[in-house]
Amino acid sequence: MADPIIKRDIKRLAVRRYEAVRDELRSGDLVFCSGSYVFSGLIQRFTCSVWSHVGIVYRDDQLQRLFILESETGIGVRLVPISKYLRDYHGRRRPYRGQIVIGRVEPAPADEQARQAVSFGMDLLTKPYDNFEILRIAARIAFRVGRRTQDRKFICSELVDECYRAAGVRFARRDNYISPEDIWRDPGVRVLARVL
Repeated sequence: MADPIIKRDIKRLAVRRYEAVRDELRSGDLVFCSGSYVFSGLIQRFTCSVWSHVGIVYRDDQLQRLFILESETGIGVRLVPISKYLRDYHGRRRPYRGQIVIGRVEPAPADEQARQAVSFGMDLLTKPYDNFEILRIAARIAFRVGRRTQDRKFICSELVDECYRAAGVRFARRDNYISPEDIWRDPGVRVLARVL
């Protein structure tokens, strides 16, 4: 995609019903979220981006289900049905408040690479969310210092980055951190659909 995008541009993307796009999605696709929540706004401000979240699609054809592998605030690394995002986000009987855009890395990872990326993420299920990483990123931006240690806590973009690294795909890091915007702007990522 390479070019930054603003909320108005996201809202101009044609909306496709999830049921219409569901069969096109495959493991390894990316889910970009531009949330309208307080924490989403903080992430957007610190990273100078409209994106507040990113996750990876996991397609399980035996179960006939599509999931998002993500690291969620207060929860950590988890697997959640995409349909839950669209209908019952966080059990509140309301859809995700914001816009959701599905992207794909091109050239698309081979099936084996996509399996490696998702498998790596599955091994991290229940690892905690790094609740203070956003503040540390803000400090690193302000003071131009890099991350000194790698822990086993993840923000969403770190999880996506590490999963893809395990499959041999590298996104460019900015000042020793990676945000949803950095993944969005990778030249190999393209838009598939806006689904909400």
